[in-house]
Amino acid sequence: MRICATCGVEFSEPLPEVCPICADERQWVPADGQRWTTSADLAAAGQQLVVAEREPGRAEIRTKPTVGIGQTSQLVTTAQGSLLWDPPGYVDDETAARILDRGPVLAVAASHPHMFGVQTAWGDALDAPVLVCASDAEWIGRRTERIAVWEDDVDLAPGLSLHRIGGHFAGSAVAHWADDSTGRGLLLSGDTVFPNPDRASLGFLRSYPNKIPLSAAVVQAIADRLATLDFDRIIGNFGNPIDRDAKAVLAYSAARHIAWVRGDHDDETGIATSG
Repeated sequence: MRICATCGVEFSEPLPEVCPICADERQWVPADGQRWTTSADLAAAGQQLVVAEREPGRAEIRTKPTVGIGQTSQLVTTAQGSLLWDPPGYVDDETAARILDRGPVLAVAASHPHMFGVQTAWGDALDAPVLVCASDAEWIGRRTERIAVWEDDVDLAPGLSLHRIGGHFAGSAVAHWADDSTGRGLLLSGDTVFPNPDRASLGFLRSYPNKIPLSAAVVQAIADRLATLDFDRIIGNFGNPIDRDAKAVLAYSAARHIAWVRGDHDDETGIATSG
């Protein structure tokens, strides 16, 4: 197994000449070309995983130093077992043991291909299935018996489920933890919708690094699909939060995005338009 040094996603050999996830318009290949690494190389260089307890039943896991995109993974634990969401690009025995101390792992799953990380290595370490949305199965770089595809919705445990939303990728998904520690509902969104630095709005993009927008119709469809779920908080793929009133934030942010791409605010840009 090799790991793309840029996105942190695992691949089987023979390796592609260039990581297809990075070659896609939503990501990027470094100016000095494709680079690969291995778990052994990372370990030899002193790679670490940092686990932080954030609230009852939820911990965050990140790589130190950053591996690939450097997502902050979410570990949600219920009475039935745990979900490892947006797995990192590195796994070690110590962290796997800490996770298993909480009980069985129901699944390893990612919001979209940029967040696949070393998902099957995590599946092996945790003796858990790796769930990949069927709409994004073409992006799998390492196929093993751990992988199981799912379609539009899957229930992992009472109050814990996955939902395909689309947009950023065809299979972009969220994890919905209805029974979170606040009792208000939590959405783990990856960057299906992205909690912005102002902590009061969300972004909707096809490519975040390359700033490719989504259309008004797609953003409305995303908002409509998410509106069917009950939640008051959102956490993105870097631990970036919307701490309250997340449904209102979603509606406001979608309306704002749609208004801008529709041209409602062109008079604010200093550029004359003919309407």
